[in-house]
Amino acid sequence: MTTTTHSLAFGAGWHVTDVICTAGAGDRPFEEAHQGFCVAAVTSGTFRYRAQQGTAMLAPGALLLGNPGTCYECGHEHGSGDRCLSFHFDPAYMERIAAGVPGTRKLAFKAARLPPLPVLAPLLAEAETAREMADIDAFEELSLRLAGAAVATASGATHVGRAPSRRDQKRVAEAVRRIELDADGPVSLSALADETATSPYHFLRIFRQVAGMTPYQFLLRTRLHRAAVRLRLSNDAVSAIAFEAGFNDLSTFNRRFRRIIGETPGQYRSRRGAWAVSAS
Repeated sequence: MTTTTHSLAFGAGWHVTDVICTAGAGDRPFEEAHQGFCVAAVTSGTFRYRAQQGTAMLAPGALLLGNPGTCYECGHEHGSGDRCLSFHFDPAYMERIAAGVPGTRKLAFKAARLPPLPVLAPLLAEAETAREMADIDAFEELSLRLAGAAVATASGATHVGRAPSRRDQKRVAEAVRRIELDADGPVSLSALADETATSPYHFLRIFRQVAGMTPYQFLLRTRLHRAAVRLRLSNDAVSAIAFEAGFNDLSTFNRRFRRIIGETPGQYRSRRGAWAVSAS
């Protein structure tokens, strides 16, 4: 077996897998069929992808595009191995995403791939970072964003952003309050969208417009802010502060704290004495 597939995250209508292939030039191309829509981000290696839409060479930064029920073939005539973050979507789920992309008329990928594009690079970097940090909770948003970006880019749709309506602003304000109340527990994007009577993709889009960040980014910053306050005001163990703030893994908390705050929790806490002196 030259391919191993590891499930990273899943939800109603979507799932994400980490696919590692070790096939080389001497191995026969393998043929499979897409069960649903597929948007796979190549993170390393190269391979040839042949599908109903055509044949393309896939390299790091490119997106493989697959339509439901179509057969495809992958081969490695020019090099060994590759790794992909593969996002899979049920047709009904993808239909709801496409409905929120202005200018999209028919939901079917006409091309076999999207080449590495600057506009997609930041999003792909976020997805790969989530994989490496085992940030499972980030994939619900990432799957929506990647699917929307792939549909818009592949169809040539251009989005002309309108100012959020008062109703949209109210929806986001209610979601922000909900996140603040429940920040120490699991907060689902689909649940937030259901509470505001919108589709997850539309909710994600208006939240980013109004709040300037995604719901998951707001949740992380809320948790880290509360942890920072407790580090400054209490002598509780760092692990206890991390778990009570909503982080299930201490190493993940330490990495995120350093990335956002700029120093480790221990370094941040050690400067309490300096703050007290400067404030007196």
